[in-house]
Amino acid sequence: MTDGFVEGMPKAELHLHIEGTLEPELKFDLAARNGLELPYASVEEMRAAYDFDDLPSFLDVYYEGMSVLRTEQDFYDLASAYFRKARSQNVVYAEIFFDPQAHTSRGIPFETVVDGLRRAQADAGFRTQLIMCFLRDMSAESAMETLEQSLPFGDWIVGVGLDSDEKGNPPVKFAEVFARARREGYRLTMHCDVDQENSVAHIRQCLDEIRVERIDHGVNVLEDAALVEEVRRRGLGLTVCPISNSYVTNGFKEREVKAMLDANLRATINSDDPAYFPGYVNENLVAVQRAAALSRDEMTTLVRNAFTISWLDEDERGRYLDAVDEYVESATQ
Repeated sequence: MTDGFVEGMPKAELHLHIEGTLEPELKFDLAARNGLELPYASVEEMRAAYDFDDLPSFLDVYYEGMSVLRTEQDFYDLASAYFRKARSQNVVYAEIFFDPQAHTSRGIPFETVVDGLRRAQADAGFRTQLIMCFLRDMSAESAMETLEQSLPFGDWIVGVGLDSDEKGNPPVKFAEVFARARREGYRLTMHCDVDQENSVAHIRQCLDEIRVERIDHGVNVLEDAALVEEVRRRGLGLTVCPISNSYVTNGFKEREVKAMLDANLRATINSDDPAYFPGYVNENLVAVQRAAALSRDEMTTLVRNAFTISWLDEDERGRYLDAVDEYVESATQ
């Protein structure tokens, strides 16, 4: 199998933090526009500072980088840059995380963030939807306040998620917030980051207490056979991010991806924060294929899974799946 087969496939991306697509070049441009000084003299020096080996050290750099995002135009430019890159990699549908608390806590109005992202979506050239994430290392009260701020924009936001530092911040901390989000009509997902303290227990909370529809990352599900069976029974999706795994834990977790496929779990491949973990969705797919020697059929399954677990209606989902099948058929002739 060639890399070109993977790169040419129509794809969906479901685990992508829009703030994590802030490339150094754009960061410098936005800093200059907003009259800000960065603690780096050059793009190369900034990239060299991306020296992290666990989740907390990454988050320190990640949140520092957001300081340049101030205006609606900044958020428009941020999202538009990702959309251009995604289109070049044959992404035809994306569900995009954004972290409003990381901005409102700096005095940026909620509507500034959403208006900029929404305007970029209108110009993207392919179908996208927004997922609002709560920061789990902030309080549940702050998350509830953010949920209430989002309600006037509910037609623009398909679902809610939970991200940031997992240590000491279990899913049940936000049970009331997610119950309210469900009542308001939002879809539910949560991060269960790789190899964190109490990973398996947190995945169980996601299933039993929060009743999510997807789990972001979630490879530690494989440590519990009963959990694997329950995830399979419910048809839940798992949004795996190989290259980011290699920075914050031990490797791409390619063996786990293979094991998920063998267990008929709905694993998908995504890019997470590609400006910091260098590699967009194509690079992630190619990396896991090479590392695990996945077959053409297995790669097709990973790509199809992303559309299958997407938050699209049945007709839209079917059209994208048909396009994948048509591509595969034409590529094998």
